[in-house]
Amino acid sequence: MSGAAAGAAPASPPAPPARADFAAWLAVAAGTIGAFMATLDISIVNSALPTIQGEIGASGTEGTWIATAYLVAEIIMIPLAGWLERLVGLRTFLMIMVSLFTAFSMMCGFSTTLPMMIVGRVGQGFTGGALIPTAMSIIATRLPPHQQPVGIAAFGFTAITGPVFGPVIGGWLAENVSWHYAFFLNLPVGVVLLCLLTFGLPAIRSQLHLLREADWFGIAGIVFFLGGLTVFLEEGEREQWFDSTLIVIMAGVSLTGFVSLMIGQAVAERPVLRLRLLLDRQFGAVIIMAIVVGMALYGTSFIIPQFLTAIAGYNALQSGGVVFLAGIPAALLMLCVPWLLRNIDVRVMVMGGLGLLAFSCWLETDLTAFSAGDSFTHSQLIRGLGQTMAMMFLNQAAVSSVPVEYARDAAGLFSTARNLGGSLALAGISVVQDERMWLHQRRLEEALPANSLTVQDYMNGQAMTLGGMPSAYRSLAGTIQTQALTLTYVDMFWILTVGVIATLPLALLLRPLPKRFKPAEMGH
Repeated sequence: MSGAAAGAAPASPPAPPARADFAAWLAVAAGTIGAFMATLDISIVNSALPTIQGEIGASGTEGTWIATAYLVAEIIMIPLAGWLERLVGLRTFLMIMVSLFTAFSMMCGFSTTLPMMIVGRVGQGFTGGALIPTAMSIIATRLPPHQQPVGIAAFGFTAITGPVFGPVIGGWLAENVSWHYAFFLNLPVGVVLLCLLTFGLPAIRSQLHLLREADWFGIAGIVFFLGGLTVFLEEGEREQWFDSTLIVIMAGVSLTGFVSLMIGQAVAERPVLRLRLLLDRQFGAVIIMAIVVGMALYGTSFIIPQFLTAIAGYNALQSGGVVFLAGIPAALLMLCVPWLLRNIDVRVMVMGGLGLLAFSCWLETDLTAFSAGDSFTHSQLIRGLGQTMAMMFLNQAAVSSVPVEYARDAAGLFSTARNLGGSLALAGISVVQDERMWLHQRRLEEALPANSLTVQDYMNGQAMTLGGMPSAYRSLAGTIQTQALTLTYVDMFWILTVGVIATLPLALLLRPLPKRFKPAEMGH
């Protein structure tokens, strides 16, 4: 959720009633369903990506933009959502976003070319990015304090399980129906959401005068800085970094956006993204931990399907089922979230969550070329528990560490940090995979000297089995490549393990949540 717009602070929304009525719960249902669909669509195409690329005539490199386009647009929209919400009113804003999200989803489903698909994914990301933070606006304004933990638990379930369900649903549709329906399923959901919003949210007058008072330097800075930086990180390794004209341009765009954002911080009375909050010791610690948790969350959800596909020979549905395991403990823990928020020290929960997350990554450092889906069962269950504990309580620590009037700014920064962590993880994975793959291949080759009698006997035996020495050499090359790739994935899990452990001491900087803590905002 974004910071407030520039200019005078708008009037506070009316206090929630003493007890939520049926319309309020309809609105909460709409918010959580919308957030679920938005998070689901982040990863729903990942399993079906090879099939989509083939049908729209995109190469492997071009096809990555199908996923990147959504992420770029979403990370831009999240910090802007709060300002746009106040500009036109929450119900109007959400109905516009839901309608456009549905329309862009249909555009993706009907796509026959890569440009058409990318335009649809950008539209999906931009509108879906609005559905995620505004779900907590509904909870904060439509539910009384004592009922808000229930809304938080429902939203937390969607935020955690959306990316987990995505590969499963996308893989099943690609294998059994058609990848097109990964997008078409948003049509009936969109219609239901529009009905729920119509009956669940009251109409609020727009505040178009905010257009004159807005922090335009900050808004432009967010668009160019976050958009340019995300493309820079996502595509850098693939494009050979500064050897690529695209990466040079994106670096310039990101730098220009950062300068514009800093100008907005200096001259705007109410910057659209209040970066001064990072100077608070607790909030700064939360943001660092959010980035690292985002790296672990998005990094593992990318590495595991890649390993299962490349090493174990799994199809999209099978690898999606392994990723889905993390959603089971997350869903069960959500039933306890209201009680946990009121009774357990935030430092205990965050340190416990980070510890479990690090432990789950460490369990995957003993992978071999014979590992399959069952090798990830325990680690995925532990990861689902750890990431839920860490993210839920870090979010509450973020918004409770700043004055109430800055809660939206804090939630926007927290959400942006988590997504930025995902971008850093994907960029880091590309770099590590290229560098460590080369290193492990060379080391394995060096360990097989051509003059070794053992190696010669092995190769002669393989030649007799496979029908000639050329086939034996190809088999050896494939074995070396498989082993090198396995060792590379192990390196990635080691890096994630060490990274999460390094942030554990930061949890000691957190302050306990207020006894009568009122959940106000939550990031994605």
